[in-house]
Amino acid sequence: MKILKFGGTSVGSAKSIQCILNILQKRYSSGEKFIVVSSAMSGVTNLLTEMAFAASERKDFKSGLTEIENKHFSVAKELLEIKNQNPVLTQIKLYMNELEELLQGVNSLKELSLQSKDLILSYGEKCSTYLLSQISKQYFPESTYVDSSSLIKTNNQFGNAKVNIEKTEYLIKNYYETHSDKIFYVTGFIASNEENRITTLGRGGSDYTAAIFGAALEAEQIELWSDVDGMLTTDPKIVKKAFSLSELSYTEAMELSYFGAKVIYPPAMIPAFRKNIPILLLNTFNPDFKGTLIHKENIEKNPFPIKGISSINEISLVNVTGSGMIGEVGFSGRLFSLLAREQINVILITQSSSEHSITFAIEPNDIERAKNLITREFEMELQTHKINIPSIEENLCIIAIVGENMKQTPGISGKLFHVLGRNGINVHAIAQGSSEYNISVIIKKKNLAKALNTVHDTFFIELTKTLHVFVLGTGNIGATLFQQIQNQSNFLKENNDIEVKIVGISNSRKMLIQENGIDLIEWKAALNEGNQANMENFIQQMKIMNLSNCVFIDNTASPDPTKFYKSIFESNISIVTCNKIANSSSYKEYKILKDTARKRGVDFFYETNVGAGLPIIKTLKDLMNSGDRILKIEAILSGTISYIFNNFKGDVSFYEVVKKAQELGFTEPDPRDDLSGKDFMRKMMILARDAGYTTEEHEVLLENILSKNCIKANSVDDFYNELQKSESYFTEIKLKAEKEKKAIRYIGKLEKGKVSITLELVEASHPFYNLSGSDNIISFTTERYKYNPLVIKGPGAGAEVTAAGVFADLINVGTE
Repeated sequence: MKILKFGGTSVGSAKSIQCILNILQKRYSSGEKFIVVSSAMSGVTNLLTEMAFAASERKDFKSGLTEIENKHFSVAKELLEIKNQNPVLTQIKLYMNELEELLQGVNSLKELSLQSKDLILSYGEKCSTYLLSQISKQYFPESTYVDSSSLIKTNNQFGNAKVNIEKTEYLIKNYYETHSDKIFYVTGFIASNEENRITTLGRGGSDYTAAIFGAALEAEQIELWSDVDGMLTTDPKIVKKAFSLSELSYTEAMELSYFGAKVIYPPAMIPAFRKNIPILLLNTFNPDFKGTLIHKENIEKNPFPIKGISSINEISLVNVTGSGMIGEVGFSGRLFSLLAREQINVILITQSSSEHSITFAIEPNDIERAKNLITREFEMELQTHKINIPSIEENLCIIAIVGENMKQTPGISGKLFHVLGRNGINVHAIAQGSSEYNISVIIKKKNLAKALNTVHDTFFIELTKTLHVFVLGTGNIGATLFQQIQNQSNFLKENNDIEVKIVGISNSRKMLIQENGIDLIEWKAALNEGNQANMENFIQQMKIMNLSNCVFIDNTASPDPTKFYKSIFESNISIVTCNKIANSSSYKEYKILKDTARKRGVDFFYETNVGAGLPIIKTLKDLMNSGDRILKIEAILSGTISYIFNNFKGDVSFYEVVKKAQELGFTEPDPRDDLSGKDFMRKMMILARDAGYTTEEHEVLLENILSKNCIKANSVDDFYNELQKSESYFTEIKLKAEKEKKAIRYIGKLEKGKVSITLELVEASHPFYNLSGSDNIISFTTERYKYNPLVIKGPGAGAEVTAAGVFADLINVGTE
């Protein structure tokens, strides 16, 4: 025999009750014996509670009566044959009349006792269960309505009564034996005391009723049917990636439910646990789903280090501190006995090893009462300054990771605290039992969604890690980056377990933010329909959204975004940038940004600052981190200048080569922006700083390629005129190179902490001699690469390779 409990939206409408009937018909036709436990129809318990308080305050409650009556009448008329409707409607009307009399009495007395409230709430279960039994009787003639208040006996603690297990099991067994030919439809949630006054079983009371009947009758299984697919890894309303668990041990289920998982409540498991009866969590609206099985111990091997993550969304912390607590025998006993006597539930406790402080979490509604009770109880200790006035922390929540595998897996705590810290989530208190089934942390309520998503991504490693990305700049690099992300999205999910979700896009005209992600196929049209661009507002919205694994990408060359870098890091958001300005401004600013990123545990990636997509910054970092010592860096880091000197051969003039480079798009609109060497200098400064030097711009020896007249020319046309006048200077260099069989190269050097950029003639043995096209090249001479330098060569400019470098930085966020 099995116990089947239906609750929530499972008994919310005629359509949902029809789903129940389909489930029961399948069981009935197979000859299975079962007992059905039902809760009130969806929303009715809340409505009854509101009506009870309204009556005590002399407010209208009759509209609620009409709503409840219509709700039940509607189902009866739709699912009962006409000939069977009248007696059922009459009984429901009688219940409504009794309920109205009760509420009228509360209204007259202007008082609502817990006893009266229990009696009022009981009508929710009475009406729904009676109605379900009569509808079922049309298909199963043995169906009979059972008022559980006549069988489940409790103490007088109205609102959350304690069950007399021995007497209750005797009554249930006896009743079942004398009615074994019937199919029971039992009211959930309600019971009675020794004086036969109605009591209720508290939160999850209908589940508890099912477990009580299951334990008393030693059922084969207890099935709890709701509107979700069993127990999920975490709250699916907050974490979209949450998935159903196939099984849980009693201990795991207890821990998850105690810390907020609402599919089942701890009391419901105790009778089943005691009799070793499996509990199966099923979905009324997806009956083919196999559900979550809760039993003595896990059979299947869990591939993950934890089983689930639960949360309590609103709690407050009370901190009791003082030197007088140290070595004081019985202090904790006094404190917690006091709270227990006053029915204040303590959710979590943590105490410092020095015994100087005790911190505990309670519900926010109990804060003032707890503080007043402690102040009165420990008045003498407060007056003599042995303890301090209790301090309160509010707007907090608890998240708890749970699983039997935790005790066999080292590093779980470290992993949890690392990922929380990296995402800027401060932990206010920690609790971990010696059994290692649970680690609970208290954090700010505003960080709950971020914490759950981040921790879920971290511990369920077969899931993709989602990077929430805000992008500034939609020019060639930005547009190409979006295309690359779109093209690689499936590959990243399948091979790297990474999902890149572009949440915000902004350029100088428009900005668009969509938390669920922007379609990268239609991003241009969507952005055009967005709001007017405001960089400060765009960045502020990114901070307020407080998303997990958040990354800001700066695809501009403007100094304006760099002003916000520090505050972005301070909001625990990583930055990926191809903008060189921040790293090549003052060394002080560079150091502040690097230190802030490090202290906040976020990433600052800027590979494209030096060689577009070439792995130059990463190589330098790896060399230094591995203990190698940089002796010399030589580099050609201007694709424009590289192209010009590679093509300055034969009869062609320097003027013609520069003109051709501009026509091909290799130079800026004003070629002097490239030929001045300023951009090259910034790249060399960044390399020097990453190599450990405090290099400033004025310390760099920059040899000008151009004459002063070229540099000072008023326009681009004037520049070209001056360039033609300087042709003899460049021709002389070319002829000398040809005579000596050397190549003209504009080379940046870092040696002994000094940076220089000069025009040189290099011989054939030099690694830069055979450079072609617009390629960049860099040579690292180190202690390990002293006689054969490490050389990196390849395209150092262009939207495709630069976007690829930004993309590579992006997917490495959080991996180091």
